[in-house]
Amino acid sequence: MDALPPFATHRVDNQPPAFAPRDLWRDDAALRQALVREGAAAWEDDVGRYGALAGGELHALGFDAHRDRPRLRTHDRFGHRIDRVEFHPNYHAIMGAAIEHGVAGLSWRDPRPGAHVARAALSYLHHQVEPGSSCPLTMTHAAVPVLQGVPALRDWATRAAAPCYDPRDVPAMDKAGLTLGMGMTEKQGGSDVRANATVARPLEGDAYALVGHKWFFSAPMSDGFLVLAQAPGGLGCFLLPRWRPDGTRNAFRLMRLKDKLGDWSNASSEVEFDGAWAHRVGEEGRGVPTILQMVMLTRLDCMLGSSAEMRMALAEAIHHARHRHAFGKRLAEHALMQNVLADLAIEAEAALVFSMRVARAVDAAGRDTDEAAFARVATAIGKYWICKRAPAFVNEAQECLGGAGYVEESILPRLYRQAPLNSIWEGSGNIQCLDVLRALHREPACLDVLRRELARAPGLPAAWLADLDERLARAGEASARSLVERLALALQASALCQADSPLAGDFIASRLASPHAQALGTLADGIDFARAIERALPAA
Repeated sequence: MDALPPFATHRVDNQPPAFAPRDLWRDDAALRQALVREGAAAWEDDVGRYGALAGGELHALGFDAHRDRPRLRTHDRFGHRIDRVEFHPNYHAIMGAAIEHGVAGLSWRDPRPGAHVARAALSYLHHQVEPGSSCPLTMTHAAVPVLQGVPALRDWATRAAAPCYDPRDVPAMDKAGLTLGMGMTEKQGGSDVRANATVARPLEGDAYALVGHKWFFSAPMSDGFLVLAQAPGGLGCFLLPRWRPDGTRNAFRLMRLKDKLGDWSNASSEVEFDGAWAHRVGEEGRGVPTILQMVMLTRLDCMLGSSAEMRMALAEAIHHARHRHAFGKRLAEHALMQNVLADLAIEAEAALVFSMRVARAVDAAGRDTDEAAFARVATAIGKYWICKRAPAFVNEAQECLGGAGYVEESILPRLYRQAPLNSIWEGSGNIQCLDVLRALHREPACLDVLRRELARAPGLPAAWLADLDERLARAGEASARSLVERLALALQASALCQADSPLAGDFIASRLASPHAQALGTLADGIDFARAIERALPAA
């Protein structure tokens, strides 16, 4: 009797090799150059090590951290209220690696010039592979300077900046390292945080009891939260810890976790306060200005996060197109695919270079009033435009893979779900545009520094700049989005020119001088597609 043949229905071919592990630092020429140009050369080795770690171990850990979403346990088996969120172990491993390498605390632990730029590069690398954990990392980073300004809370700030991750649900002072969250929005208010209804009743000294709710309470397993509440003297900012100073649980309840479009590895919640103990931060009536100290830092991370999503989506698309064959040759050899990939590469580099330029301004804000004014307005401009571009960008990259970019074995579905978040978080598009108008109308230095920044790039088209001047002269609310978009494009072009990027001319030609059609992949003739693609991801 003849033996049965081996069970094999077909041979698997025409499939690309796995993208990861990959050294995200080594592959990214634009990032390497930006780190040095913007003043953080001293941290090259540290950032380089994290790029290798992120593209290898953390890339692999991120899949299960997202698939196995956080679970809320309001009570233990005996009926005790515990209000605890449980995460996949990979989430804790990722958080531990990020905090150890400075994604949350480098700027404050080593506050030399350039530290914010180095931390921005770390955040950009981290977000490419595990964007969900970027939320608590960003909030922890951004809360530190707020707490540093309160003598009684400086130990909190020191522990939040420490390279130690401790996920235990225990009092803050039992930990070497802390994480911080925030809660501003309420059901009736949304972005109008002055409409907050949570009440803060004074106790002794700077202690208060809070009664009310928060509609979005991100990273609810953080050790403490900056929240807004109505005190007798007006809206105030408060640090609300998970545990009271006497070692008992604080009086807030996690009502439910948000069932979100994306950001699955990170928990977001609704919470109620029932006499929760909190420490005042800043003066009563100054809650918004106090918590707005965080805004410039969180907006910068929104820019970096969207840039990171673009970068990872682009790298996956180029990698796939180089190995996949269709219609007689590799996808990357087809002129139309080259147009798409080159256009994506130009867009991604412009997002990164502008974000890193803003990181330099944030870094220098305490030493240079011009850079402080630039950071003030450029973070709102950049957050509006870069975050707005990310969803369409990631979807275009998915198309490069076709159906393979729509299934969960690829990182692209995760990036696509994540892409809208940064445009919503910390003020959606209209809020950013209104903030730009406010800065231009009330702070003349912001307009002056914008003009000087654009003057540093003599290659910008004169007609474009003249039109921009006219728009600035008649800037109003109804036309704010159009104005901010054009400011963003001009600033991206300026940043590319100042960086001597080989793609600067291509960006100006396709976005300013003779704008292409609305879809990506519509570059005009004369642009070197191969150069843009190779710069974005060197061939292995």
